[in-house]
Amino acid sequence: MLFWFLMAAMVIVIAAVTLAVLGSSDGSGSPATGGLAGAEPGRLADPLPMDRPGGPSDVVRVRLPVAPRGYRMAEVDDVLDRLAAELAERDARITELETALAGAQALAPAQKEAPAAEQE
Repeated sequence: MLFWFLMAAMVIVIAAVTLAVLGSSDGSGSPATGGLAGAEPGRLADPLPMDRPGGPSDVVRVRLPVAPRGYRMAEVDDVLDRLAAELAERDARITELETALAGAQALAPAQKEAPAAEQE
């Protein structure tokens, strides 16, 4: 007898929960209508700008999503890889510009002496 009572109670509870879930949601997921709010995405969009190199202010604003046991390693790796690539590109450009400047400075005294020699 107790077995049948527990089975009937379980069926009633399952039916009530099913009706509550199906009846409360209009598909919008809005808490105002009784449905559950949509879950926040588990991954943020890349916080660094894609249309230009990242600057110091961009790095300061980076906020990586937190996982249950800390930061998500893949997110941190992506941001650090991108920053490393941009820094390497900037370093190469700085070296290129310094080389061009040194070459121009080396030619400048020679060009100043050449017109002076021609005037004599």
